[in-house]
Amino acid sequence: MGTKKLIRFDWAIKYMLRNKVNFDVLEAFLSNLLREKIIIEEILESESNQEAENRKFNRVDLKCKDSKGEQIIIEVQNQREADYLQRLLWGTSKAVVESIELGEKFSGVVKVISISILYHTMRLDEKENTDFIYYGSTELVGLHTKKPLVLHESIAKGEKVPLVTSKDVFPEYYMIYVEKFNDMVNEDIDEWVYFFKHGEIRDDFKSPGILLAAKKLDYMMMGEKERRAYDDYLAYLGQELGILETAKEEGREEGREEKAIEIAKNLLDILDDELISLKTALSIEKVKALRDKA
Repeated sequence: MGTKKLIRFDWAIKYMLRNKVNFDVLEAFLSNLLREKIIIEEILESESNQEAENRKFNRVDLKCKDSKGEQIIIEVQNQREADYLQRLLWGTSKAVVESIELGEKFSGVVKVISISILYHTMRLDEKENTDFIYYGSTELVGLHTKKPLVLHESIAKGEKVPLVTSKDVFPEYYMIYVEKFNDMVNEDIDEWVYFFKHGEIRDDFKSPGILLAAKKLDYMMMGEKERRAYDDYLAYLGQELGILETAKEEGREEGREEKAIEIAKNLLDILDDELISLKTALSIEKVKALRDKA
């Protein structure tokens, strides 16, 4: 089965997909994920337009229309931060506030959909969290009836105002854990996540959106300067991955030592320091220090 080497999506969204001629690639991805036709109108001015040496500015805010013609703001983030849930809340709140001018009616507040493409699983509970896409929204329901809160249809100035629920107003969140994807492709969105994970598109992929990405994000079509910058970015990611793996290993070592110390404490009244050191792999000095504190 053949594959085609493409530019990583996290690079593309920062440097290539901001160009209006490439909006169709983002539209295809968003439409596959949200399961409705999404049209991008423009990129909103935000922190995502800033250049930063530490590459933390990896968010793009998109002013879009959904299949019903309703305006929404979609923020796509390439997250590498530890406190990303808090960061998501801040980002969506900021987008909501900026969607309406001071003094305007609150009916002008725009729905926000936050999409995070996460390239690490640090701090994720591996046993409890086995899916690779998580979705969340705020829905107000009756405490006793469990039925959703619905604002009644009304007529304002001769025009019908449709039913409104909390899900129509409050932000929605999609979190895609790239590394959790098991490479099983069953639907269109799986082809995208495979691409996010491997930077490749297989010959057997069929969805029009992913084929469009294959055409526009071809590594070999980049200019020499762009390719050098991209290769530097890959080197940076490799260095960052090494730092993450070192941190994980240090955490495992720390956990093993804590367990050994707990065992040693339980042996203090039974064995001498040399035997405890032999059984737990702790140094004689550490065992003696534990005995002194006991």
